[in-house]
Amino acid sequence: MSSVSNSLLASVNNTSAAAATSASTSSSNAVQNEFLTLLTAQLKNQDPSNPMSNSDLTTQMAQMSTVSGISQLNTTLSSLMTNLQSSQALQATNMIGHGVLAAGSSVALTTNTTTATDGTSTSTQQGIMGVNLAGSADAVTVSVQDANGKTIHTANLGQQSAGVLPITWDGTTDSGTKAASGNYTFTVKATSGSTAVAATPLSYGTVASISQSSTGGAKLNVSTIGSINISDVLQTF
Repeated sequence: MSSVSNSLLASVNNTSAAAATSASTSSSNAVQNEFLTLLTAQLKNQDPSNPMSNSDLTTQMAQMSTVSGISQLNTTLSSLMTNLQSSQALQATNMIGHGVLAAGSSVALTTNTTTATDGTSTSTQQGIMGVNLAGSADAVTVSVQDANGKTIHTANLGQQSAGVLPITWDGTTDSGTKAASGNYTFTVKATSGSTAVAATPLSYGTVASISQSSTGGAKLNVSTIGSINISDVLQTF
């Protein structure tokens, strides 16, 4: 009876595999019905002189129970994943309006104007960016480039620890003038002694909205950066 039993188990396993990938065969009831149909056919067509032993029948029933349990577990995990994705999207809405740092090499220089009670106005510029250092560095240098790729501002940040470091730029160029408000790019160089330290430039942006990705997860739509995953955010303001 071993050849018949193996055939039955192979059929059950094939049914289980199909159940994991097809919605029409994913229910454990469908798997159980298929198993019982195959088992009944096997019992009807078994060799009377060599019938299936009780131990063989018990083994197959135990394996069927395992297959059924896996099918039910897959259904449960799928439901939990759907609920988790919905919860993630809902929680992500709390980030709307907040500033974030994520991988990127752009920096937006903005002008803010404040008016005093006597009517006088004061304008200040600010560009926010950052760097993620893979290790401690003795020297960190940030260089800002204009649209033509020309370096207009260089800042030596000195010794810094590993991790995320926010950086602000007041718009002052190396020549002492003020840069025009707009978008710029920047690069970061870090060293420890004579050894280079991996330094990932980080762009700053404000979370404008939340959208659903093709895989069901939440995506953050961030000004100056674009659409990113929540896991891409390295710091929130």
